[in-house]
Amino acid sequence: MAKPVLVLKFGTASITKATGEPNEPVMVDIARQVAALHDQYRIVLVSSGAVGAGKAFIRDYRGDITQRKAAAAIGNLLLLNQYSRFFSIYGISIAQSLCERHHFANRDQFLQLKQTYEELWANGIIPIANENDVVSNRELKFSDNDELATLIAVGFGAEVLMLCTSVGGLLDANSQIIRHVTAFDEAVFSVVRTDKSALGLGGMASKLTFAKLATRMGIRVVIFGLNEPDSIRKALQSETGTNFVPQPTSLSARNRWLASGSLVVGRLQVDAGAVRALQQRRSLLAVGVRAVLGEFAAGEMIEVLDEQQATVAIARARLSSDSLAQQGQLQNVEVANANDIVLL
Repeated sequence: MAKPVLVLKFGTASITKATGEPNEPVMVDIARQVAALHDQYRIVLVSSGAVGAGKAFIRDYRGDITQRKAAAAIGNLLLLNQYSRFFSIYGISIAQSLCERHHFANRDQFLQLKQTYEELWANGIIPIANENDVVSNRELKFSDNDELATLIAVGFGAEVLMLCTSVGGLLDANSQIIRHVTAFDEAVFSVVRTDKSALGLGGMASKLTFAKLATRMGIRVVIFGLNEPDSIRKALQSETGTNFVPQPTSLSARNRWLASGSLVVGRLQVDAGAVRALQQRRSLLAVGVRAVLGEFAAGEMIEVLDEQQATVAIARARLSSDSLAQQGQLQNVEVANANDIVLL
């Protein structure tokens, strides 16, 4: 049987110094710990830090979008050189994987990406993924490697998704780490602090959002820190950090990909009759749509909301938002086919 997939995400604050330079001792220890897991898992490292590592090379750095892209172009090379050096100690080669959202939103492109990773794994190579900041047409402040790590974990059917954070886990009101979370209720989100590192883009709210998605897809999530010896192994064994229990799921690989809510580009609010039809595994018809929220093209992913704004499904639209606005009163117009709808 194929080894399970383990996705490990390290944020900027975890692997760089306050100045943005790569923190070599930390990266050396990451390589040591990951190498110890290499025989047990097919591993993907998702590593932030490129902008922080490269910004010192940009004169009069102010942090605008063009400078951030230039810094990322420099920093990616620096980080990968470091990772390559440290993993080579253990006879492990690495590969760079610069990803963009369309690699996941387009099913054919996603399958090509998956096949590439499987070829790398078959040759004992660890892919190190990062968002392709240099050419991404989304501003970097909206980019979040928690999202990228989750997309990889969901798409590849990972057993475990591990998100590293400088605070070591989800903290309660007394700054103590909450060891186990079995449900994402208001109490969980109420303890989230709004502060985040000066170098990174994400925060605990981001991690919880994507942890919720991943556990819904049957993936165990661990939010942990690197502040004690063998922290990765201990977190994997639920000895440190916060462990999020996965929910049972019988979704196929394709439907897990469809259900990845971070891919949605628009939303539809539907009436109670449409919700009942979806629950009976029927297609979504235009007559049941109450409101079109956002713009989307035919073939793109949309989120389906009920009358109380709760998410009930993710679907692939057969009509664009413009076409739907024009044909919305036609009862038999199909907005999404039942085969392209995943109930949540």
